[in-house]
Amino acid sequence: MNKNLIIPQERILNRIVVIRDEKVMLDVHLAELYEVETRTLKQAVRRNLDLFPEDFMFELTEPEIEIVVSQNVIPTKQHLGGAKPFAFTETGVAMLSSVLKSKRAKEMNVAIMRTFVALRKLALGYAEIMGELEEIRNRVVGHDDQINLIFEYLKQFEQSKKQSIEHQKREKIGFKIKKRSE
Repeated sequence: MNKNLIIPQERILNRIVVIRDEKVMLDVHLAELYEVETRTLKQAVRRNLDLFPEDFMFELTEPEIEIVVSQNVIPTKQHLGGAKPFAFTETGVAMLSSVLKSKRAKEMNVAIMRTFVALRKLALGYAEIMGELEEIRNRVVGHDDQINLIFEYLKQFEQSKKQSIEHQKREKIGFKIKKRSE
């Protein structure tokens, strides 16, 4: 493998964004990674639109473009050259390897697919952790009431003990027999 083909996974990971509740990569970022012009990538996709249903690829709307600009996914709208970007899901990125025939595109697809898999594994680990935290939270939910009840019993016990001590200290009333001295 050529040295300039080695792309750090973080660089790919930084290009994956969430739009419409989907993890996607924008055409400008894919073109950069594949070392082709964005218009070339889009042209190849348009020639094969039947291979890219909406769950593989979609065109961003104006509000979505504003969001990706405001989140610094792309520097400015001018960076797009006036065209609306395509967003490719994981399956759409995989499909790109069938329409982009260069060796670079195929190698980059492998790297990108590995990154998506790593991201999915990370998400599964996160979901597992969140599930365990939820389980702990559910176990602890009733503890506040139980702890308050324990404190209430302790207060009652303390009051009872104080009353008992006060009862023992108080002077007894009633008839007292004095002992005679002989």
